[in-house]
Amino acid sequence: MIVQIIITPEQSNRKLERMAYQIYEAFCNEEELIIAGIADNGFLVAKQIGKNLEEISSLKISYCEIKLNKLNPLQEITTSLSTETYASKNIIIVDDVLNSGSTLIYAVKHFLNVPTKTIKTAVLVDRSHKKYPVKADFKGLSLSTSIQEHVSVVCTEDNTITCFLS
Repeated sequence: MIVQIIITPEQSNRKLERMAYQIYEAFCNEEELIIAGIADNGFLVAKQIGKNLEEISSLKISYCEIKLNKLNPLQEITTSLSTETYASKNIIIVDDVLNSGSTLIYAVKHFLNVPTKTIKTAVLVDRSHKKYPVKADFKGLSLSTSIQEHVSVVCTEDNTITCFLS
């Protein structure tokens, strides 16, 4: 199997910085933003976006980790923040790769149980193989792949993110 790097750590830094600017443009009139990342890689990508936002804006950023079973998303979904914390707030739900859309749509559904101001989505790689009516409002890379190909995102301890296609 051939493994190809599709996003280097330097490229991912630039893409996540650009996404932070796009998010700031969309929320520049707000005071606070909840960045909710889907565990594990989605939360690491969310923290990088949030770090970039903290450097370029005066937005108060709160982080939320979403834990769900990606193989059985109907099981209970938990978040690191209480529902009272994100009620009536702007939320960005972040994941590393948008493939079929099932993980992202179940994460969005969880937040719909609480009245929020807005919910937007962000992904580092959008593969466009959606089975569900969900889209990424902010994306680092749109990638045309075959259904047999696989995109892997590797996040390291030193906050470097590399994406591979196999």
